[in-house]
Amino acid sequence: QLDQIIIHQQVDLLEAVLGTETSSKYEIKNPLGQRVYFAVEENGCFDRKLCSPLRAFTISIADNAGREVIRVIRPLRCTSCCFPCFLQEV
Repeated sequence: QLDQIIIHQQVDLLEAVLGTETSSKYEIKNPLGQRVYFAVEENGCFDRKLCSPLRAFTISIADNAGREVIRVIRPLRCTSCCFPCFLQEV
């Protein structure tokens, strides 16, 4: 039973040295610190730079055998005060 998870973002060496953002990768661990899932965010460099927190993305979550168990998709949505009906959704 997994009643708590800890999420650690992995820092890419290229990202740390050059200060650029690459696709985010995460380790999802149980309370004992053992990795139970691995997540990868898929999006374009343009999206990460221009739309950072509002960007569209797909996150694939896989188990330790590499089998995808969950896919989270968030399309690009406008969050302007002029268009409040277009809130973010996944």
